[in-house]
Amino acid sequence: MELQEMKIFIFFIVMSSSATEEIKNLTCTEGGSITLPDPVVESGFLLYERVVIALVTDRISWIMEESFSYRLLWDNNTGLFTFTGLQTGDSGIYIIDSKRRGGITSYQLTVYTAPRPGVNRSRVSADSCTLVCFVEKAHETTLYWIKGEEILNQTSTGPSLPLTVDKQDFNSSYRCVAANPAADEKTLPVNFNTSCSEENNTDETSENNRHFGLSLIRTAVFLSVTAITITGIYFVRKRKRDRQSQGV
Repeated sequence: MELQEMKIFIFFIVMSSSATEEIKNLTCTEGGSITLPDPVVESGFLLYERVVIALVTDRISWIMEESFSYRLLWDNNTGLFTFTGLQTGDSGIYIIDSKRRGGITSYQLTVYTAPRPGVNRSRVSADSCTLVCFVEKAHETTLYWIKGEEILNQTSTGPSLPLTVDKQDFNSSYRCVAANPAADEKTLPVNFNTSCSEENNTDETSENNRHFGLSLIRTAVFLSVTAITITGIYFVRKRKRDRQSQGV
């Protein structure tokens, strides 16, 4: 049987199956790996979004889709399939049919982006400082501010979470934490003394004034060079005309 015919044959077997068991949910973080818990020991197959991606016959595995050729592994001892280097585009429904067990198992795999938090300063006053914990990709990401071991506040509805701390508490230990539903967390230690120091306290107006001053300097230099060039050209041409007049 040709490879394409085999794929079509397997597809119709799965689609015509009377198995209606509940789809099991699996989660993973981008770049991670996951093992499907149901084995295919002797013979069976694995589908992704109704496409056959792997086939096992007589304890020999065949990866049918090139996009999974280096990322999908089959253990001939346990019969388990393992995905590595997962990307968000790998999310979807996977179906395992093990001929030995005589049943079909379906999985809804969701691959989440790895949360990487950052911190920006929002406001500094004589008595307090406000920092903002944020992530660039906030899809289903929960943000936390933690002081020591205590969660001060959290949000799962937006890409940022502010925290205002009084000056007398600057020396405490703070962390900005981002977590996704796959239970993957990234932590960023935050030092309020450093982040809110006067050396780093450059407001937007001062920054704009600095850029404006640099622009004025560049403009003045350009005008000076232009004036010198035009003056030089004028005197060269004048001297040439004078010599031509004397030669007449």
